[in-house]
Amino acid sequence: MKKNIGILGLGKSGIAAANLAIKLGYNVFASDVQKNVINNLNKKVIKEFGKHSDKILNSDIIIKSPGISSNVPILKKAMRKKIKIVSEISFALSKLKYNKIIAITGTNGKTTTSHLISEIIKAVYKNCLLLGNIGIPLADKALESTENTFVILELSSYQLEDTIDFRSNISILLNITPDHIEHHKTFMSYVKAKENILINQNSEDFAIVNYDDKICKEISLKTKARVIFFSTRPLKNGVFYNNGNIIVNIGKNYSVIRPKINILGRHNISNILAAVAASYVVKIKPIIIEKIISQYKGIEHRLEFIRNLNGVTYYNDSKSTNIDSTRVAIESFDKNILLIMGGKDKGSSYTVLKDIIKQKVKLIFLIGEASDKIKIDLKNLVLFIKCYNIENAVKQILKVAVNGDIVLFSPACSSFDQFNNFEERGNMFKKLVNNL
Repeated sequence: MKKNIGILGLGKSGIAAANLAIKLGYNVFASDVQKNVINNLNKKVIKEFGKHSDKILNSDIIIKSPGISSNVPILKKAMRKKIKIVSEISFALSKLKYNKIIAITGTNGKTTTSHLISEIIKAVYKNCLLLGNIGIPLADKALESTENTFVILELSSYQLEDTIDFRSNISILLNITPDHIEHHKTFMSYVKAKENILINQNSEDFAIVNYDDKICKEISLKTKARVIFFSTRPLKNGVFYNNGNIIVNIGKNYSVIRPKINILGRHNISNILAAVAASYVVKIKPIIIEKIISQYKGIEHRLEFIRNLNGVTYYNDSKSTNIDSTRVAIESFDKNILLIMGGKDKGSSYTVLKDIIKQKVKLIFLIGEASDKIKIDLKNLVLFIKCYNIENAVKQILKVAVNGDIVLFSPACSSFDQFNNFEERGNMFKKLVNNL
């Protein structure tokens, strides 16, 4: 008898899980509270929109989309009925074939690190899939994998929260600072979700951990995997940065890599170090690692240079959807920053930015729902100009920017008050700047 699969939420991962389940021969029922038209959902999927009805309780397994709270009434009913509830990641992993899974998480730097690792691995091992939170669900590509496939998997706290059975061959823990408190409710719950990336590893696996992050170091004590630390300061053992060189001292391996680094910020040095450590574990030669890093130009919407206009330089950092990512973006420049901030607030205090803003920021241009909260948290530091939206912010900046200024669009908030995602938001900013 065919199993009945329920899909709760029809975002990217929900659609991918539903389509995979159909390919595997299951009966699939999908439920979403939105009323959007879904174009790429298999026609065999029975679906409902605008509500989560009790119809999904006829499922043998419910695949829950990340971001849907486990406390929603329909899931509580499912738990009482003892229906198995899994994530898209868990469901897809059970159908995946692979050589190695390299999983990456952290509050910031996940996408850059994941993308760089995939570029290095593809230079040697052609069969490589870059999946997960980076934008392509695991379920979309699970059936394309083989025993030779390297799977690079970027994982968010939302995905890890629901994937308690997760295990990768190589896990990377970049950093942990407060984020997504509106979803996880407490910082400790957020940390607990991140722990799932290495909690199930065994002694044959590797955990690559940021030595400079206190919380990451504490979490590393909970894994049975072989821990490799990385640091922007010298270490006795591990991977570290020293006077422009990357030193690798892992077991019997000792190498010095001297890449040309093209991406801004000390935080990106950390991301590169993590990528180097993962590359060494899968036996990629130092000369290849050095070459790929030297060619690497970064990713769109992450401290992305747009243009220089009349001596004013514009950067798009729309991917900065939390406060710490904006902090490291500001730290990447010396001074004279005209900062555009705001969007949908995520529940953390902006006061941690006080010192760095006082040192480097000339003016703050506020947009979106979080404007008033940001102004209250950062009062008396600099002059604020309330702009409401990006279009007005760019117009106001054009009036006041002078030669030598840095215009930094680094919102510290999610995009969902005015945009569908950070990519749409960043593309809007780039279009406005390029049209000046």
